[in-house]
Amino acid sequence: MFAHDELFHAFLIKYAEIGIKGKNRYLFEDALLNQIRFALKDADGEFRVRKESGRVYVEALSAFDFDEVVERLSRVFGVAGICPMVQFDDHGFEEIKSRVLEYIGKIHPEGNFTFKVQTKRAKKSFPMESGEISAALGEAVLEAYPSLRVDVHEPDVYFYVEVRDRINLYSKVIPGPGGLPVGTSGRAMLLLSGGIDSPVAGWMIAKRGVKIDAVYFHAPPYTSERAKEKVVDLARLVSRYAGPMDLHVVNFTDIQLYIYDQCPHEELTIIMRRYMMRIAEKIAEEAGALGLITGESIGQVASQTLPSLACTNEVCAMPVFRPVIGFDKQDIVDIAQKIGTFETSIQPFEDCCTIFVAKHPVTKPNVKIIRRSEERLQEKIGGMVEEAIRSREILHIS
Repeated sequence: MFAHDELFHAFLIKYAEIGIKGKNRYLFEDALLNQIRFALKDADGEFRVRKESGRVYVEALSAFDFDEVVERLSRVFGVAGICPMVQFDDHGFEEIKSRVLEYIGKIHPEGNFTFKVQTKRAKKSFPMESGEISAALGEAVLEAYPSLRVDVHEPDVYFYVEVRDRINLYSKVIPGPGGLPVGTSGRAMLLLSGGIDSPVAGWMIAKRGVKIDAVYFHAPPYTSERAKEKVVDLARLVSRYAGPMDLHVVNFTDIQLYIYDQCPHEELTIIMRRYMMRIAEKIAEEAGALGLITGESIGQVASQTLPSLACTNEVCAMPVFRPVIGFDKQDIVDIAQKIGTFETSIQPFEDCCTIFVAKHPVTKPNVKIIRRSEERLQEKIGGMVEEAIRSREILHIS
């Protein structure tokens, strides 16, 4: 069995949605190149990332770890497919034929499948047209490997040949995450807890090209230092896709205790949530973010009924993005497992929301009643909010 990095020294990166961006496409392509460079900057090996006529290439300039590079590329938003590629100089058809036959012997040694050769001749000075190249290569493959069969409609394997200044040859397309390159759609602030939902929500919004930072509400000694470390771990896992982020750790203990002492206990969750949103919005404004992100899903808990969500929204001027709002729990779990956050999220360390949950929280809060309850806080709450924001810890996650 050959080592992949002995044969493949380049990758063709396919994108999907970027291709329909019209006159602005180059901006998205450049952002994608930057994200790929960032993903590979501390990988083993040296790489050149470039674009050429609607193609994005990653070319290895030294020895590298094939599996590591594929894993890193598969976390770059905007990448639809990763094609390990043999790339060689144009020395005519006989050279292409020889390389194709060698490629099949190494990559597909099983030797019992249907195939189709698909050629794209971008270099118009090449003496054969695309259809001629495909037909001649198909004939050569059948002669060299009699156990193979041609199927032009639904082949098991496509052999792609691109005739450009150099020749590109590939047959495998490894799926990427899709979406848009991070940083092409503005910035938003994620309310990150230690649960399953909020890391998934952050991942989903980042996939649409949004640069994200995060805020976490910590309540020592009611929440342990390990609960905070769990959230930091989750931020790191999300940042593998979303890129570097600032995690704002807000000490929420005094505010929670004050609300607990002054307000009806069945309203605790809603009122605490409203102050979290107020604080997150102020931090978001300082960071230049244009919206908040939460992992709320309709009906999942008392604070996520429609009346509760409307009551929470009432304190925010900036938009609140809830990408998992209509998801079943299992839908969210499936994504969490896919992106690698699930096992960390289910570690048994409580966050500040679960510590102060009332036995019978209100599920249909009335905004006017909630406002009246909040009037009991007016003596101290403004200064406490300002102090919580001023004294927050900012962790740079990469």
